[in-house]
Amino acid sequence: MAEFDKVVDLMVRQQQGLFDFKELYKFMYRWLTSQEYDVDETEYTEKVKPTGKELFVEWRCRRRISDYFRFQIRVLITVLGMTDVDVAKDGMRLKLNRGEIRLDVQGFLEKDYENRWESSPIAKFLRGVYDRYIIRSRVLEYDDKVRIETYDFAEQVKAYLALEARRFS
Repeated sequence: MAEFDKVVDLMVRQQQGLFDFKELYKFMYRWLTSQEYDVDETEYTEKVKPTGKELFVEWRCRRRISDYFRFQIRVLITVLGMTDVDVAKDGMRLKLNRGEIRLDVQGFLEKDYENRWESSPIAKFLRGVYDRYIIRSRVLEYDDKVRIETYDFAEQVKAYLALEARRFS
């Protein structure tokens, strides 16, 4: 079975504000695919409540590094109280969303994702030795890379939300 090392756990939050959810969704997807991640949407739930829509979206984003290592970023998007609003800006009418957004972003280093070392108890033991002693420096290097890429993604989303907030205010 593949082994997951959780490297980083981040949260991006925007208090009640204006945003374009469809554009935010596209922005995040494009950023991840431009970094060569395969994005799988494992959950999309939309509930209509009196206070507005509640959205829950979960993405599993994976990028193959080698036959043994794979980077994984998990993104959980939560939108609460989302309502559609019309905004007039510079003589143009824009359809936007108002609500609260929260993104939980986790970075993982996945080892032996093809389960090549799972054939016997001896192979599992040898994988442990391989991880701890033989390729220890490579594991640490990849941990740093996963951390950097996860932080970069979170910072890009923060910057996008800040630009959108200024653009519509």
